[in-house]
Amino acid sequence: MGGKMSNTSYHVPVLLQESVDLLVNDINGVYVDATFGGGGHSREVLSRLGDGGRLISFDRDEDAQANAIDDPRFTLVPSDFRFMQNHLRFLGHRKVNGILADLGVSSHQFDVPERGFSIRGEGKLDMRMGKATELTAKKVINAYDEAELTRVLKEFGELGNSRKIATTIIAERLDQKFQTTEQLVKAIEKLFPPAKRMQNLAKVFQAIRIEVNDEMGSLFAMLNQSAEVIAPGGKLVVISYHSLEDRPVKRFMRAGNLEGKVEKDFFGNPQRPFRPSAGMPIIPSEEEIKENSRARSAKLRVATRNE
Repeated sequence: MGGKMSNTSYHVPVLLQESVDLLVNDINGVYVDATFGGGGHSREVLSRLGDGGRLISFDRDEDAQANAIDDPRFTLVPSDFRFMQNHLRFLGHRKVNGILADLGVSSHQFDVPERGFSIRGEGKLDMRMGKATELTAKKVINAYDEAELTRVLKEFGELGNSRKIATTIIAERLDQKFQTTEQLVKAIEKLFPPAKRMQNLAKVFQAIRIEVNDEMGSLFAMLNQSAEVIAPGGKLVVISYHSLEDRPVKRFMRAGNLEGKVEKDFFGNPQRPFRPSAGMPIIPSEEEIKENSRARSAKLRVATRNE
C-alpha cells in the first residue's frame, strides 16, 4: 500500500494518531482527507479501514500526486477541497462518515525554495499551491496598489505596520520589479525589530500566500459543504495553525455558520448542525513539537454531525 515517496520525506503529519482516532468510527465508512500532501494522514486512515471502507483525498498541488497510494479503497482527487461536494457526488458519495483537514502549507512546499513559500533561501515569488492558480506572489507584490497590499498584510498577516510595509514595497518596486523572495526580504526586513524580525517576515509571507491561494475562501467553502456531506454521527476534524484559520473553524463547529451566531427555529430551539467535542482544542505534545517545528502552533478541533 506504499506510495512512490515516503510521506515523512515530503511532509511530516501533525497530530496524526489523535486526529485519526477521532475521525474513524466505522471501519467500513467513507472518509475524506481534504489535504493529502505526503499522504501521512491518509495512510493512517486506510490502516484503520476494513475492505468496505473508502477514502477520498484531495490536493491541488501537482507534486502531491506523486505520493498517491496504491490501494483499491483509495481515490486521490487533484483538486482544491473547495470543490469537495461536487467531486464526492461524481464519485457516488452524497454522504461521508467524516472529513479531516490539516490546513496550511506542507513541509515539502516550505522545503523547496523555488516554490517561494519560505523566507529562508532564494526562490521565485510564486507561492501557488497548484499551477491552476493564475495569481502569483510576484503579481501581488508588483501589481497591487497601496490599499490592496495594506489590506492583504493587515487581514491575512495581522501586521500592525501593514501600510508602512506596503508603501516600502511600492517605493522599492519603482526602481526594480521584485523577482525573488530574497529581494522581498531585503526590502522590508529593516521595518521590524531584530528580536521579532523572522516572526514578522513569516507573517508577511503568510499573508501573501493566503491571498495567492484564496485559502480562506477554500476553508469557508469546505466548512459550509461539510454540513451537507457529513452523515449524522460523522466527524469534522480540523487541524489549524493560526488564528485566521482557527477562529472560523471554532465558530462553525459551535454555530454552523462562519459568523458564530446560533440560529433558532420558531420555537427557540438552536439549529446547530454540529456538536463540538469537549476538551478542544487538542495541542501537540512537547515531544512532537521538538520533532516537528510545524506542530508548534497546531490546534485540533473536532465536531460531530447532529442527528
